[in-house]
Amino acid sequence: MNDIDDIEVKKARAARVVQLLEIKYPDPKCSLTYDEPYQLLIAGRLSAQCTDARVNIVTKELFQKYKSIDEIADADVADIERIIKPCGLYKTKAASVVGMCKMLREDFGGVLPDTVDELTKLPGIGRKTANLIVGDIYSKPAVVADTHCIRICGRLGLTTTKDPVKTEQELREIVAPEKSSDFCHRLVMFGRERCKARGQQCGECELKEVCPSVSNAKE
Repeated sequence: MNDIDDIEVKKARAARVVQLLEIKYPDPKCSLTYDEPYQLLIAGRLSAQCTDARVNIVTKELFQKYKSIDEIADADVADIERIIKPCGLYKTKAASVVGMCKMLREDFGGVLPDTVDELTKLPGIGRKTANLIVGDIYSKPAVVADTHCIRICGRLGLTTTKDPVKTEQELREIVAPEKSSDFCHRLVMFGRERCKARGQQCGECELKEVCPSVSNAKE
């Protein structure tokens, strides 16, 4: 099989996976809680090496106290550290949260950029969070290559790498752009419920008809 044939096979498999996940999860949503776009940006930053559930607890206090980009930009970093400490890496995260709000105010007029390239200029913002903003806030094609996405797409034979950037690139080649953002949200939901890092439920899996790894998994 040549590379072109391989891509076509992956496109067909990806399309079927998208279809099956749409049936299972008709209303995909980001698990991070936010009311304003900048709040999702901050929550995405805090989610690094931390669960979304814990981030949502921390941001509730953070966003109640600091109600705008300006207020966070002018905040005492030590107070931000205190609030977000349960998320881990709190000193680095606090500095980047204040720094990104200052940059948003000074360089972007308080409006989040709508491209991955511009978003990743903000302190602490990598491609995963940038894609989250592009997809959820601006409804543009986006691939959020988080741990669930990387793990499940590898098992499905859709990707060949565990590198987030390379995973994103490979998925952009085979997943319909207009489906990509919701597809990634559905992968998170599916990864938490069914295709877990350990103890995946292959016998009950809605994707087993297209998954080349199902026969190798232990129930």
